[in-house]
Amino acid sequence: MRLRVDEPAHALEKQAGLDQPAGLYAAAIEKVLPRGPVRDALHGVWLGHPLHPALVQLPVGAFASAVILDWLPGDRRDADTLLAVGLLASVPAAVTGAADYSQGQPDQQRVGLVHAAANGVASLLYLGSLAQRRRGRRTAGRLTALAGFAVSGIAASLGGHLSFSMAMGANRAEGVPDVVPSGSTDLGPLTELPEGEAVRRMIGPVPVMVLRQDDAVHVLADQCSHADGPLHQGTVSRDAAGELCVECPWHGSVFALADGAVRRGPATADQPVFDTQVVGGRVQATLRS
Repeated sequence: MRLRVDEPAHALEKQAGLDQPAGLYAAAIEKVLPRGPVRDALHGVWLGHPLHPALVQLPVGAFASAVILDWLPGDRRDADTLLAVGLLASVPAAVTGAADYSQGQPDQQRVGLVHAAANGVASLLYLGSLAQRRRGRRTAGRLTALAGFAVSGIAASLGGHLSFSMAMGANRAEGVPDVVPSGSTDLGPLTELPEGEAVRRMIGPVPVMVLRQDDAVHVLADQCSHADGPLHQGTVSRDAAGELCVECPWHGSVFALADGAVRRGPATADQPVFDTQVVGGRVQATLRS
């Protein structure tokens, strides 16, 4: 039997006992970071993908470099500076991570809670290391930083599990162009589509949301790019600019029906959109390239 290194992380996914503290943490984040432009910026809507993974590179690199310098011969004062840089850079990384965490699924939040706690412990160890160095206790400071780096490694492993095994922050609709049939697909008679009410249809293996509104038919991939939420069960309305949009019923992401563009997070990737035409009273849909 092959030993899997990620078994502890998979076990965390099933720890329902973490739901209460995880829920309290998510609720606190929601109060501090309510929906709006600031939280969308933290999610990375403007970037087109989550911002948190990009920001963690600086603190991780700074801490790793500091620990390496600590154990090399010569003056180690640069390691002190790198520890300070890493701690400062951890703040925006933690804030963006918290924004994403608050919109995660329950199993993701269980792992995310331990990930955040491990990062918090590591930061306290790095801070303690700096304090020891300033008191002249450099050997203790080096050992404390090494302990912090070990805890950071656990946190980083859980972060990788969240991103790559649990697909937190990944574009859930990315594979649609690869599996949708080429050419036009018949969605049935126009008269069978209720006016102003979204319905679910299939284009090959891909579920789509279909909305007939004001003599136009809008078609988007139905599974939200953020977490596979069913868009056809969402709320359709016009935004302040009069643009017709749909709000995902799971986490509140908003997409424009005209082009699938994200209008509000936590989704950061646009929704695949289909062009439509009515031929002989029947609706034809083709994936927009």
